[in-house]
Amino acid sequence: MQLFFNPDITEKDRQVQFQKDESKHIVKVLRKNEGDILNITNGKGLLFKAEIIQADIKQCIAKILSSEIQPPPPYYLHMIVAPTKMNDRYEWFLEKAMEIGIHEITPVICEHSERKVVKLERFQRVLLSAMKQSLHLNFPKLNEPVSFKNFIQKDLEGSKYIAHCEDLNNKPYLQKQVEPGKSINILIGPEGDFSKEEIKKAMSKGWEQTSLGDSRLRTETAAIVACHTIALKNQGL
Repeated sequence: MQLFFNPDITEKDRQVQFQKDESKHIVKVLRKNEGDILNITNGKGLLFKAEIIQADIKQCIAKILSSEIQPPPPYYLHMIVAPTKMNDRYEWFLEKAMEIGIHEITPVICEHSERKVVKLERFQRVLLSAMKQSLHLNFPKLNEPVSFKNFIQKDLEGSKYIAHCEDLNNKPYLQKQVEPGKSINILIGPEGDFSKEEIKKAMSKGWEQTSLGDSRLRTETAAIVACHTIALKNQGL
């Protein structure tokens, strides 16, 4: 199944118009014509079936035939991950996290962060491509970058875990801490890890230390391990 994206479509709509880039992709690249059926999502859990009635590379228009809603996932995962020095590593994390399942992402700038500026538009495109490929119907919330100092003051819902490299043998494993069907927030630091002061500050704000295993992991690898651990804990609910 090919999945197309239109963020503005609702259950009340009778037809959908695609923007120029998506229209060109549908008509010129995929060679879709009038009468062809498209599967479309708005990124909010809805799947639409629509028939092309105008195959124009500048404005493709389709008539909506039906819609169905995908049940929401039994858990909510918010990953707070420091940007990596190399952008492609963070983009790899975003792509794989989208495939596994994620609901919210916040880039956090820490004391040891080597990259302090990120391009959210590029991140959005990576997530969108991965959403289409993996056939997910919910597009995650991507927040603006925030400093660790400001982020740690936020009042978040659900459990809060910070994964760091200090005292590797004296922390409980994430899979033994989390409960299925809950809201979960997980902090992952930069290549140089969180500073000791940041770890202490997080713990003073109610964040629990957690371990992702006995190996020392790269930032993006640790984030993927965390996503997969949470997904497996909620499998079959």
